[in-house]
Amino acid sequence: MAVRIAMAGDTMLGRGVAERLRRPGGRELFSAGVRKALAQADLVVLNLECCVSERGSPWPDPEKRFWFRAPPSAATDLAELGVNCVTLANNHALDYGARALLDTLDHLSRVGIRVVGAGTDVERARAARTFEVNGLRLAVLGVTDHPAEYAAGASAPGVAHADLPEGVPDWLTDQIRRLRAECDVVLVTPHWGPNMVPSPLSYVRKAAAELVEAGATVVAGHSAHVFHGVGGSVLFDLGDFVDDYATHPWLRNDRGLLFLITLDRAGLDRIDAVPIALDYCHTRLADPQEYEWIRDRFALACAALGTTVTDEGDYLSIRCRDGA
Repeated sequence: MAVRIAMAGDTMLGRGVAERLRRPGGRELFSAGVRKALAQADLVVLNLECCVSERGSPWPDPEKRFWFRAPPSAATDLAELGVNCVTLANNHALDYGARALLDTLDHLSRVGIRVVGAGTDVERARAARTFEVNGLRLAVLGVTDHPAEYAAGASAPGVAHADLPEGVPDWLTDQIRRLRAECDVVLVTPHWGPNMVPSPLSYVRKAAAELVEAGATVVAGHSAHVFHGVGGSVLFDLGDFVDDYATHPWLRNDRGLLFLITLDRAGLDRIDAVPIALDYCHTRLADPQEYEWIRDRFALACAALGTTVTDEGDYLSIRCRDGA
């Protein structure tokens, strides 16, 4: 049997998005086409780049420029969208402190969304979540390489932090090996590298190779706010999924991809990518002009990593067992 996982990148539900969520009749963040694409998946996983709470105070860092917090209703919206699992291993999970992070864990748990990459202590933050889907046992693991200040402690809430620029830590590779021995599929979703870079940095490529060598079936990263190419079983950056951000004039972070990944016990079979467009606080399917731009940029990014992309008419595809 095979399993199809929808993977979406940075999902920011604070600021302007939060205002829309609070507005009566204004909570529709995703078009019918995007929802239909998500409905094709057996499991939906994304990077939730905010806390979900009405409490807490902004993290007291004079260098920090942005703090993201969504209302509690956002958890229900994610559940209604079909989201099964989120990673909170990122640089916004503790934007409003430990109290807001604990609220986030509680709100998501109440609607049945499982969390990786953050927890009430370091052991829970580093823990994977497992799913039984179509007869396959699947593990999801989240980690971030920034900021170190958000790292969970022995008895302190926080995120699963790994200093990836200095190398993949033993605790992470050991955990992947254990999961691989116990599960059919291991999905590792790291938040790595700086914002607004067009391709993965060298340390990200090195870390990705180590994660795959340790036993990760798929590595799906995020942080750059723009999608990167696919190399082997590594999706280097998923890009953004919904936000209220300003648009970079040539990186075009308002044009992205929703990834649908098909796997079985033999590993990765294919990756389909649906072109999407991010308007202010709303995400829809790309129009023809946007589609062409996304297709061409994705094809070039993948070609640089030795991967071939085919245009299937309304989505892009990588056949992983055809020597692509």
